[in-house]
Amino acid sequence: MSSNEVLVITGMSGAGKSTVSHALEDLGWYVVDNLPPSMIASLCEMAAKTPSAIAVVIDVRGGEFFDDLTKSLSDLGALNISRRILFVDASDEVLVRRFEATRRPHPLQGTDRILDGITKERSRLQDVRAAADFVIDSSALNIHQLEAKIGEIFSKDSDSDLRVNILSFGYKYGIPVDADLVMDCRFIANPHWIPELRPLTGLDKPVSDNVLSSSNVQEFLTKYQSLFETMAVGFMQEGRKYLTLAVGCTGGKHRSVAISEELAKRFASSPQINSRSISAQAVHRDLGREV
Repeated sequence: MSSNEVLVITGMSGAGKSTVSHALEDLGWYVVDNLPPSMIASLCEMAAKTPSAIAVVIDVRGGEFFDDLTKSLSDLGALNISRRILFVDASDEVLVRRFEATRRPHPLQGTDRILDGITKERSRLQDVRAAADFVIDSSALNIHQLEAKIGEIFSKDSDSDLRVNILSFGYKYGIPVDADLVMDCRFIANPHWIPELRPLTGLDKPVSDNVLSSSNVQEFLTKYQSLFETMAVGFMQEGRKYLTLAVGCTGGKHRSVAISEELAKRFASSPQINSRSISAQAVHRDLGREV
């Protein structure tokens, strides 16, 4: 990002915005915490002479100032300042546990329960979340994993035009909230019902071979890769730099893992699209949870 661009970090209280801001600072960003939205444009003007990328943390702590966020973001366009929004989220259950562990009240809790405050905040943030360029679900991430994820998205070391995080998951544990696209692999015959494959995972060759040789899977993968590459052109034209493709099966142990690994290999070996490149990595959210 250049000096005429700004990254707005927002999201649910307790989801990890402070960790995100610290991770960006470690990458050389200039980060301002709890800035009134109306001051974003002034900050960008003052920082125009610095080579550092700019990020601002804006959330409900700003009280009535937070309500100006939508208007302030719209005003940036008139000043030729582009913006991106990073929304940090987590499940209600996880947020409640985090507030209870720190013994701090939720900013919107008042005299009500922590969960009541979380509900109010979700309602206020729903439009911002819908407009976000990046959504990160920190529910299953510790501090170091969240920092690593920020590095994956915003590191300057990558020359790729589009980075794809292929995330395997189990439907029994819920669809990842930060998924941009979801692929359902439950149409593939389940290795779970083969006794010798049941204790293995999609990272093991016998399971991978079984999944990839199942009826219609190769045809499906070829067609999906072609479809995704067509979509990727549009994503890149819209300025998207990072996407999460969630690949799901029942438990997130066999089929989704094998398919995610195969897609990552296919994307890595595919030629450039309109002279632009795609990089991909496979990450397995629920591997090890199923016993």
